Amino acid sequence: MSTSPAARADAALDALGDPVRRLLVRLVAAGERPAGELVRGVQAVRPVSQPAVSQHLGVLRDAGLVTVRTAGTRRIYALDTGTVADVRAWFDDLVDPLAAMGQPLDALATEVARGRRAVRGPSSSPATDGTMSA
Repeated sequence: MSTSPAARADAALDALGDPVRRLLVRLVAAGERPAGELVRGVQAVRPVSQPAVSQHLGVLRDAGLVTVRTAGTRRIYALDTGTVADVRAWFDDLVDPLAAMGQPLDALATEVARGRRAVRGPSSSPATDGTMSA
């Protein structure tokens, strides 16, 4: 089942509400990491058990922030850049909410300019004092 980018961003942001999960995302952002290395990385900073780290990785996987593949008996985790792009787009919309409207507003400006030319007539030019010439 496919979900929208906004829904993926929402799920990712919910998952990132926990400091252990944010740490795990930072660790996998540096490159693929086996689960054992992630456990040791978290335990170096916080007193968290291996089963708890596994649960956090499951939440991140369900939120689409990490992917997992098996290599023999090891589970290798990596950052899912697609979901990260969805979160980035969500933040971009916060910073510049009208960015998506840029092109339609450009088209509107073009139409307004055409309307002004039509009112003036094709051979008329504006007077130097800012009023329209007769």
